[in-house]
Amino acid sequence: MNSEAMRSTLRITKALSDIQRLRILLMLRAGELCVCQIIAVLGLAPSTVSKHLSILGAAALVDSRKDGRWAYYRLPQGEALKAVKPLLKWLEEALEGDDSVAKDATKLEAALACPPESLSERQRKRCAG
Repeated sequence: MNSEAMRSTLRITKALSDIQRLRILLMLRAGELCVCQIIAVLGLAPSTVSKHLSILGAAALVDSRKDGRWAYYRLPQGEALKAVKPLLKWLEEALEGDDSVAKDATKLEAALACPPESLSERQRKRCAG
């Protein structure tokens, strides 16, 4: 294994070594999500969620895009998704029946029902209050 392949493998294993990052990956199976939707499900501070997303991005496990003041994340597309699919399949099988995965799915459903502006406003109030 060359040194770049080794570094890439280490970035991926580091990204998978945290429960919040696993939860994010599983959430993104539903499609592209705004950071505020991810925050709503995880219940963590925006800076913490951003750090987790940065680690996932460095491992090429997620793609991101900006749209005005909104940041969106999704699973990689095209060839990059082919590399991530076996990993997602393994996670789904390993965590099948896990209560926290089911709870996250319910929370995500509620978050997707709210416009991002509404979620973001609630999060700002919670942080300020």
